Amino acid sequence: MVWACVALAAAGLARTGRAAPDHAQLVEMLRAIDDRQQNAGDWSSVVYIEQKERGKVAVVYETITMRRSADQKFLILFTKPKAVQGQGYLRIDRNLWFYDASVGRWDRRTERERIGGTNSRRADFDESRLAEEYDPEDGGEQMLGVHATQVLRLRAKPGLDLAFPAVTIWVDKQTHNVLKRQEFALSGRLLRTTYYPTWKRVYSRSKKADVWYAQEIRTFDELDKTSSSLISVKSVDPSPLDPNIFTKAWLESRSR
Repeated sequence: MVWACVALAAAGLARTGRAAPDHAQLVEMLRAIDDRQQNAGDWSSVVYIEQKERGKVAVVYETITMRRSADQKFLILFTKPKAVQGQGYLRIDRNLWFYDASVGRWDRRTERERIGGTNSRRADFDESRLAEEYDPEDGGEQMLGVHATQVLRLRAKPGLDLAFPAVTIWVDKQTHNVLKRQEFALSGRLLRTTYYPTWKRVYSRSKKADVWYAQEIRTFDELDKTSSSLISVKSVDPSPLDPNIFTKAWLESRSR
């Protein structure tokens, strides 16, 4: 409903030739995008990450990802291949930790961490928090293939540890899903381009509504043109999880 009101307002502005949507309307757009992807509860999924680099054999990782909306906790556990089995990431109190099962050691990582050495980042697996993390600017309307999109240019809010300080997103005006995302350094240099060709939805009892998720995410490293990742979500479950899962002790126990 929020998005529909904003879209109608924007359409009216376009017809009358008046100014583009103001900042408040753009923030509402971000909130609508976030709301579609937020579960208001717990979430678990089985996710495959395929990493490709020119001249190397593609590597496929199987992971279990889990998150909790209430306190923004997040966990990734690697289950395959055997060389990385038991490794994982845990986000607690806005701190991202990596557990190396081969040596039994925890290391604090930044949001710029390449998950498992792939081209993916933590935010690729988590629920959307664009309105909380970024300030939007209007980027106009563009055609992306056959899709009419609203373009939003985003700047990171001060004091937040984010993987990318500047982001541009292309939002499908019909489905309201993000179709493309480009991420930049402070200098303005393009670092990564991501496409979201497939979206699915599942009913959440905790939210009492559908939750949308990107079933397929394709990321391309703009600094190393030979590097790309394919993230495929194979299954999802929005049921409640044991609170003990989001602890270092639980993740360590998976490698014993």
